Amino acid sequence: MKLNTYIKGIAIVAGAYIMTSCAAGVDNTGVEYAPQMYHSVPYEGLVQVTDTEAGRWLTSHEGGEAEFYTSNPNNPHTMNMREPVANTVRRGSSLPYRIPKDSIELAGEVMKNPLPETDEVLAEGKVLFTRFCWHCHGDAGLGDGPVGQKFKGVTPYTSRAVKDKPEGHIFHVITHGKGRMGSHASQLSIEERWKIVRYVQTLQNQ
Repeated sequence: MKLNTYIKGIAIVAGAYIMTSCAAGVDNTGVEYAPQMYHSVPYEGLVQVTDTEAGRWLTSHEGGEAEFYTSNPNNPHTMNMREPVANTVRRGSSLPYRIPKDSIELAGEVMKNPLPETDEVLAEGKVLFTRFCWHCHGDAGLGDGPVGQKFKGVTPYTSRAVKDKPEGHIFHVITHGKGRMGSHASQLSIEERWKIVRYVQTLQNQ
């Protein structure tokens, strides 16, 4: 009888120990099963442990950094990823748009749409227009969207003041805004803005 009680007691204590040892805390991830399988030996850009003694209890070799140390001592501040050179442009992306806000006429003269006028570009432009422009400009660009009906003054694309505006002008307005229209540069990439320009031009010619 006493033996069964002892066994139950030991089982309870062992179970409690196992449960608490597996619990994670703010600075404690708990017990890790086969940690060498997911603690990378090569440097990882998004993981950086600067403590050379981190994971020493698991280290199978003597000397050097401990198991979890993942910083690159060859880079400044032991960073794993180097910061890009100033003004670096990501491969495959467009160059930054540098024409100032008050130079809208210049933009209309020099900026040309790099995207072809294909069905695919127009279809993507329509999707983006519906997502970012429709609420003010409406389906046909007549300024009769839900917001345009509430706040009058959205100029129709077919009006004499807008109908003949070149593609560079439209791109500049999307980028910097004009009048009550704010800049959309933070919401739309340069390529997406040009796609919208392609679609807006079809509405100008209705």
